[in-house]
Amino acid sequence: MSRFHILTLFPDMVKDGLNTSIIGRAADAGLLEIHAVNIRDYSTNKHMKVDDYPYGGGAGLVMQPEPVYGAYKDVTKNMKKKPRVLYMTPQGTVFHQEMAKELAKEEDLIFLCGHYEGIDERVLDEIVTDYVSIGDYVLTGGELPAMVMIDAISRLVPGVLHNDDSAGEESFENGLLEYPQYTRPPVFLEKEVPPVLLSGHHENIRKWRYEQSVKRTKERRPDLWEAYERKLEE
Repeated sequence: MSRFHILTLFPDMVKDGLNTSIIGRAADAGLLEIHAVNIRDYSTNKHMKVDDYPYGGGAGLVMQPEPVYGAYKDVTKNMKKKPRVLYMTPQGTVFHQEMAKELAKEEDLIFLCGHYEGIDERVLDEIVTDYVSIGDYVLTGGELPAMVMIDAISRLVPGVLHNDDSAGEESFENGLLEYPQYTRPPVFLEKEVPPVLLSGHHENIRKWRYEQSVKRTKERRPDLWEAYERKLEE
């Protein structure tokens, strides 16, 4: 069982994005729990305000520490151990498949989604364990990165995929990109399915898929190919 707690100003956005397809079915089956926690509910302001102007001046607004900390304390009050808290920020470590595998082992994960010009540094220092990015670009908030990460992590939780073997055959699992896939019809736009895939010869299919993975990785991700070659040499 994996439990994801998303601290956000837009809980409906998170719930609408994660309550469908494979992740939604896994939650319905009790394999996952997804809790969207509205930070605004913990505002001490009568107008439910959660942001203010930054000290020192500058453009935009900064999320105040009290509502964030209140949400965190409420979520963690019954947990047996301090959970990992992932703050979605372009300043963080770029998310990757090995990180997803590591995080899939956790029972509880908290995703903290900022907005505006960010969150008061004092509460980040107090609760955040991991600063994580999904790429070198800036988004309007942390909800989309959180959903991307939860999708990637959930697929590695046992039972979420109908065929658990499929997670081990995808891109990045062995350092290479995944081979091309084909299905019916056998001919489409005058292009035929590679004959080896119709041969029933499992060893030849395995070799062909490996060769295609190597070719695709060299063409599309030379950085991954260089890393794979270094790994082979070691």
